[in-house]
Amino acid sequence: MDHLLLTLLQTISLQSRFYFLRDWGPTAVDALKSSFHGDEDHQLLPWTRLYKQVSQLDSVCCYKLPDPDPDLVLPSPRASHSLNFVSDCLVLFGGGCEGGRHLDDTWAAYIGNNSRRMLKWQKIHSGIPSGRFGHTCVVIENYLVLFGGINDQGNRHSDTWVGQVAFHQNLGISLSWRLLDVGSIAPPPRGAHAACCISNRKMVIHGGIGLNGVRLGDTWVVKLSENLCFGTWHEIVSHPSPPARSGHSLTCIGGTRTILFGGRGLGYEVLNDIWLLDISEGYSKWVQIFYELQNIPAGVSLPRVGHSATFIVGGRLLIHGGEDSQRHRKDDFWILDINATSFERVQPARLSSKRLLANMWRRLKAKGYKPNSRSFHRACVDNSGRYLYVYGGMVDGLLQPAEVSELRFDGELFLVELVLQL
Repeated sequence: MDHLLLTLLQTISLQSRFYFLRDWGPTAVDALKSSFHGDEDHQLLPWTRLYKQVSQLDSVCCYKLPDPDPDLVLPSPRASHSLNFVSDCLVLFGGGCEGGRHLDDTWAAYIGNNSRRMLKWQKIHSGIPSGRFGHTCVVIENYLVLFGGINDQGNRHSDTWVGQVAFHQNLGISLSWRLLDVGSIAPPPRGAHAACCISNRKMVIHGGIGLNGVRLGDTWVVKLSENLCFGTWHEIVSHPSPPARSGHSLTCIGGTRTILFGGRGLGYEVLNDIWLLDISEGYSKWVQIFYELQNIPAGVSLPRVGHSATFIVGGRLLIHGGEDSQRHRKDDFWILDINATSFERVQPARLSSKRLLANMWRRLKAKGYKPNSRSFHRACVDNSGRYLYVYGGMVDGLLQPAEVSELRFDGELFLVELVLQL
């Protein structure tokens, strides 16, 4: 090959790699590379192709994970639990089950060494935190940070816990929890709220269902100490701000920016609004991003509660499942790309451009295994941002799917792969 042409191709590849590192960070880039098992080393323009494929993602492929050893004990069906990827492990805690009862068990499965499709659940005997559902749990610096929730007596919690996970080749997975010392200031007790982590050891929570079943619309931030032994809560007051709600999502999209989507409002209406929260030192502001459903192909199905919203490779959100105002559960996948819009307050009149709306929302095609439609499930992504794990939730009953009384709890774990054609 001509030397000048080879040099040009190598330069293009390096430029594409630069864009990856700039936009998504070195950790995500390295993990995404490893997810291809080295195949990209044999491609002449791997970074160029990869960047293009991630940007033009239009489909996912679902896989039903193989049935494990029948002698193994598995997590029981549940909803409104927590599911996190931390230290190369999936960690499942709590949730609600049949009869409105809470669960207090913790399970973990190692998925390192490319074992993402051969999982073995291990029950962790810790005894704490107490059983609950509707809590949140986020990952901060390879630690789990859990807040709030509701028990089967209807009591709301306002405690904050820190969990540390470790994988031992011979001993398996260990998990130790400790109650975080936050002093005398903490958010009011709640469950069915939303939470995410942001930079500098901070966690944001919003909304939920408080005492006496009242839906909340407040926003709180806790900053953890360097050793993660202490935390300081403070409330963010901003006008305007998202109305009170529960069952919504709050997802960090990089740095100090988070996106809130959907949920159920004060009048039990199911919402489809989008809000951006930017939390910087001395500056915190909610901004609503307006759009019109009728300008989005299949947009009428976007309002939802009890969905998952996961930050994936490419700096976008993957929205899955949930239910509408008639409690019809969903099995769809949507990409929400906030980078397609300005972060300034966007007035409705300025969002008449169908091109802009098409860039912000895109429904993905789903291939492979077809899981049940579900709501109040949980989902998390591995380090590559390319593989999503989905567990549990509420699904239709077997006899009369249209009847609310025929809802059932699901105990299925399935894998969702972002399809990248290289």
